[in-house]
Amino acid sequence: MSKHARRWLLLLGLGELVLLAISMNVAMYLRYFRSADELAEFSRHMPERSLIFGVVLLLGLAALGQYQAHMRTSWFGLLARQAVGFVLGGFGLVVAYYIVPQAYVGRGVLSIALLLGFVAVTGFRAVFLRLVDVDVFKRRVLILGGGTRAAQIHNRMRRRSDRRGFTVVGFVPRPGEKIAVPAEQVWATDTPLHVLVQREQVDEIVVGVDDRRGGLPIEDLLECRQLGIDVTDMTTFFEREAGRLQLSFTDPSWFVFSGGFNATPVRLLSKRCFDVSVAVLVLLLTWPLMLLVVLAICIESGAGQPILYRQERVGARGRTFHLIKFRSMCTDAELDGVARWASKDDDRVTRVGRFIRKVRLDELPQLWNVLKGEMSFIGPRPERPQFVADLARKIRYYDLRHCLKPGLAGWAQLRFPYGASEEDAAEKLKYDLYYVKNQNLLFDVMILIQTVEVVLFRRGAR
Repeated sequence: MSKHARRWLLLLGLGELVLLAISMNVAMYLRYFRSADELAEFSRHMPERSLIFGVVLLLGLAALGQYQAHMRTSWFGLLARQAVGFVLGGFGLVVAYYIVPQAYVGRGVLSIALLLGFVAVTGFRAVFLRLVDVDVFKRRVLILGGGTRAAQIHNRMRRRSDRRGFTVVGFVPRPGEKIAVPAEQVWATDTPLHVLVQREQVDEIVVGVDDRRGGLPIEDLLECRQLGIDVTDMTTFFEREAGRLQLSFTDPSWFVFSGGFNATPVRLLSKRCFDVSVAVLVLLLTWPLMLLVVLAICIESGAGQPILYRQERVGARGRTFHLIKFRSMCTDAELDGVARWASKDDDRVTRVGRFIRKVRLDELPQLWNVLKGEMSFIGPRPERPQFVADLARKIRYYDLRHCLKPGLAGWAQLRFPYGASEEDAAEKLKYDLYYVKNQNLLFDVMILIQTVEVVLFRRGAR
């Protein structure tokens, strides 16, 4: 995510926090304006109550992915997620009032504040998202190059949501390059680069030449750096703006010399503590649902039929383990021993299985895999050995995803729909490797709360 995008999201969050705090104050006045004594009594702790109200609702909105820089959805989808975020926030406030009784505001004030807050946030978000699409608020990017590599930005980042944080002001091809970008965006090469970026108020130069050996204007680029212009290579630019790695032009040396791949003892310890804590918490919250799933499977399949399904998967460093799930397919789904991708409307799935797959209840037994240390809560999804052996031969860098423990939830699941083919696996790998390279505790927490959206809106399940 670019610095500009982070600033926008911070401004959006602060603006909505202020509006939510104001909504609480207005709700208090509307509820007690007829009683001066009650109004004075209630007003004494309004700053604290307003802050709690705003922060808890912001967490509810964040859990529904409302503060992502790259959200491809309709206005109806955004509004629906906002509504669910307010519902989650409302439940969170009830819990907060139970823990801190002094913060309690009363059902009348809370209802009015939620209604006013929803209207205020909706209006502010509509105006804000319209403003951030104006080019003047975006990072002005100049692409050095006009060939095949440079054309990747034009071809693969064409949507407005892809370019929410930047605007391409033009392409400057190198001598001898075969032009593959739109002619109207190509700039003449006779003007020195440092003069061009000052004239066009460029914020960043992205190096996307097809052949960098002797093809870079090093002196000009150094001059631009001294002027405060950022110079970024194409791979890093894609990683930052799209949240994935563009493997088609990633050189192996880039993985070696780039930042990330944090596997320090502190990181490993923090991740293990995070995994165990979240797994125990989810287990405590969902055990009644797990009992209902067991009962439903028994009723549909009859006594004596297996409840759980154990399947071999590939874990960290290529070691295999047995993943545990609630059985969602017929017991004879793979009698011939041949591994198959799950397809849409797969006839091997039972009626109960179809439901528990949609709401992800079939995944809950994997909490045991997490507690045993075979899986993490967040990470690339584990695949079957047969698929891994085939994909590793066909897809470059596929084995890199196994440098971490596989996860119950992950970045690729948030950003890409269910994958059931080699092409999908290649596309999901871009997001898996982005996570492998950039994983940290804060990133894990963000993925965890946004996974709530995947479960509630049933995206990506089969």
